[in-house]
Formats: sequence, structure tokens, C-alpha cells
Amino acid sequence: MGVIEPRVFKGTRDFLPEEMIHRDRIIDVMKSTFETYGFEPLETPALEYWDILTGKYGEEGEKLIYRLDYKGGHEVALRYDLTVPLSRVIALYPHLPKPFKRYQMQPVWRADKPQLRQGRFREFYQCDVDTVGSGSMLADAEIIIVTHAILSSLGFQTFRIRINNRKVLAGIVEYTCGDQSRSADICRCIDKLDKIGMDGVKHELERCDIPDGSAQKVLKILEISGNNETVLRDLERELSVSQMGLAGLSELKEVFAFLQNNGLPQDRYTFDLHLARGLDYYTGPIFETVLTDQPHIGSLAGGGRYDELIGLFSGIDEPATGTTIGLDRIYTAMQQLNMLENVKTKTQVLVTLFDDTTFKQSMSVAQELRDNGINTDTYFEQHSMKKQFTYAHKKGIPYVVILGPDECAKDEISVKDMESGEQKTISRNALIIYLQELTG
Repeated sequence: MGVIEPRVFKGTRDFLPEEMIHRDRIIDVMKSTFETYGFEPLETPALEYWDILTGKYGEEGEKLIYRLDYKGGHEVALRYDLTVPLSRVIALYPHLPKPFKRYQMQPVWRADKPQLRQGRFREFYQCDVDTVGSGSMLADAEIIIVTHAILSSLGFQTFRIRINNRKVLAGIVEYTCGDQSRSADICRCIDKLDKIGMDGVKHELERCDIPDGSAQKVLKILEISGNNETVLRDLERELSVSQMGLAGLSELKEVFAFLQNNGLPQDRYTFDLHLARGLDYYTGPIFETVLTDQPHIGSLAGGGRYDELIGLFSGIDEPATGTTIGLDRIYTAMQQLNMLENVKTKTQVLVTLFDDTTFKQSMSVAQELRDNGINTDTYFEQHSMKKQFTYAHKKGIPYVVILGPDECAKDEISVKDMESGEQKTISRNALIIYLQELTG
């Protein structure tokens, strides 16, 4: 057999240790925050039956599902997101206590065109947090609060959470068109506003055969601007004929009141009438988080309420709300904003191997360091100290422990600081405390 060219499928990636350290830290922050707010972990299979996934994401989303030809005639696909699998879980395990609050961090797959600068890939991690079984707007507000807490903990300063409501959008359709069968088309057109502008939305409405009079009404409403209170007031006046629209505005007022009572900074969230979210299963509040100074990244998080999705599997509608926080988008943004610390390894100490006479002492010291919570690597070969120091330098290990015959004879140990180059000799008994102080 000839040499096989090593390569990866476009839109997928290998994550080397230096990258994994940063990704793991982001995941740890998310996991800790989710659990602080009472959410429990869940995992589901990478493969789902084809009919489980299809018919939930809309026409554009449907095209991106990876369908697999599986032996035995089974129709399966790689999961597109984590929301539909959660809905399947709720229907499959009806005994779960409600409200059921879960978080889930697993890869998903989409047959999309990779856009590396925007952090868009074919295989990527989603980190979802959802509450099932509560129709209270407090549940939606909590999802927004959790999103804010995570991004703040990671050090983001210039993000904004955009908030809208699908009922408001349905009210716009009712007022401007009177035909709810066109709701999905109009919502998808509105959702593209930030990318294609008002003229682009006008063209999309024409392409979807929305009557010109209805399209003009839609565009007029989209031009409403101002602070949250002003926009809500103006919309109440415009949508006074739509009970659905008024119900959506009422829900938004509740969400904003909860956010304000929680002390969420008002410059971190805003009512955005242009937000539609492309997926068809949303039924109430929707939200999306963007970096105001890095718009090319796209949304770092996005989700909303989906009170009818679970009923597709159980026959009984179940209120639910949640969001996806994009690990890959966040990592890409932190890279571009120079927010990642220069850390190459989690190993804190390298214990060198001098020769056969000091082997036992080196192994004993290494184990003692590990037993005391210090991440320790050991060198396996009797190479020169220079070569062992080079190994530590390349890996980014900050401290090197040296046990030569002289140190062992005096029951001492030498510790080299790889950054400063300084080397200090201390008693064996003082080593643990000394390194714990250095490594924090």
C-alpha cells in the first residue's frame, strides 16, 4: 500500500493541545454557569432517524442535514442541532420532572459552506441550555440571563442580546398580509435584513410573491426605531388589530421587566424588530447575541421559545424555551480579539531524568508532586539536561525539577524557572510548598 496523504474533510478540524486547553476552559465556564442556574447535563446520539430530524428546520435548514446511507435500509442522519433531539427525549421519557432544565454540549453537523473567519464549519460544537414544561416568561428571561453571565465570565465587553417575538412577527403578517400561510416566508425575509439591507428584503419579498401592498406595509413597520419602550408603543398602535401581535408584545414586556429586575445592564439587550431567526419551530420570544464591534462573526448565541415542537413527537404540546451558545464562534471571536491567554500546556512541572542512579528519586518526586495536585510530566530518556530543557521550553512547561547525584546526596532539589532562566536549590522537604506557591 502506498503512502496515504494525511488530510481532513473541509469544514472539519483537528484540535491540537494548545487549542483544546482554551476550548476546555470555555466549556468549563459554560458548564459551571449552567449548573449554577440549576440545569442538568444530557447527551443524545450523533445519529437520529431521518424522520426525527426532517420537517422541523424549514426549507433552507433541511438542505443542510447530512443524510447517511446505512445498511439494512434504515434512514438515518447526523444531528443538525440539539433542540430536536431534546424534544425527542422529552417525548420518549415522559416521567422526567417538569420543568426539565437541561444543558447539552455535543457536536452537530451541517452540509454548509465553511466560512473559517466567521467560525462557520460543517462539524461544530453546540452548547445548549433549555427549560421544558414552563410557559412563564421568567424561563425565557433566565435563558437570556445565563447567556449574559457566560459571555461576561469569558471577558466579552461589547456584546448585545437582540430580542424579538415570533408572535409579533405573526402579528405583522396578519396586519400586512392577512395570510398566515405566508408567515414563514416573510419571517425568513426579515431575518436577512442585517445581511442584505432594506432593499434586499424588498427584493426577497418580491421573490416570494408577497403582494406589493403587503410588502410596503412590512417595510414600513421595519423602519420603526427608538428605544425599547418607544418601539413597543409604536408597534402596539400599528398592530392593534392583531391579537397575536399584541400577545407577543405583552410577552416581551414581561421578559424586559424580569431582565430589569435581575439587574441586567440595559445596554446589553435590546428589542430588535428585525430579528426573526430562520428556524420554523419558534413560537414566542426569540433571542440572538452578537458582538457589536465584530459583526462579521455573526451570532455567538441564539434561540427562543418552541411550544409546539415536542408535540410533534408526543402528540401533546409542551412549553419549552432555550438557546444555543456557539463554542466555535466564541473561540474564533476570542482569537480575533486577542482574548486567549498564551498557555500551551496544563503541565506545571517537568521532572528530569539524570541517570540510572537517580531514576527512583525522580519517579518518587514526580508522584509526590502529583499527589499534591501539581500537574507533572516526567522525561523518559537519559538525554542531556539541555535537551530536556528544550523539551520543557517547546511544551511551555514553566518549571523543571532537577535531581542529579549531588542533589540526591544532600537531599536537595534544584528548580529551574524556564521563563527567567533562574535556578534555585532547596531542600527536598520544602519542594511541595515552594512549587505550590509558584504554580498558584
